[in-house]
Amino acid sequence: MITERTGLPLSVGISGANTHDSQALIPLVQGIPPIRSRRGRRRRRPDKLHADKGYDYAHLRRWLSSRGIRHRIARKGIETSQRLGRHRWTVERTMSWLAGCRRLHRRYERKADHFLAFTSIACTLICYRRLTNEMTSKQPRHQAPHRPQRS
Repeated sequence: MITERTGLPLSVGISGANTHDSQALIPLVQGIPPIRSRRGRRRRRPDKLHADKGYDYAHLRRWLSSRGIRHRIARKGIETSQRLGRHRWTVERTMSWLAGCRRLHRRYERKADHFLAFTSIACTLICYRRLTNEMTSKQPRHQAPHRPQRS
């Protein structure tokens, strides 16, 4: 899963438990849809990508650099993952939101396409909840008219 800075899912993929996470990075980055910006053209790639030690491979670093994506990947044996914690918690929080969906907590579906569809529905629900929370917080709250107190 790739999320934006605040935890909204941008790209989701599923794979077998015996597949290493690093093999899914390229399809996930390619799966990020164009994002409309307030000014200028649509962005087709992220500016920066944070990842943990599981993605510390030279070919992934080269691939990201060739696409103009700055990467911040913890290096195996050199850095601790503690420094990435301030960015990683947003992804972990989004994963916990997805785990809260009963259909995704345990995989009941035999076909991967069906499971991916339910995952996409859950991600859409996360985005919808965020959007409705922002919309309600921007609207002025209804206040009762001020009535003077009787003495």
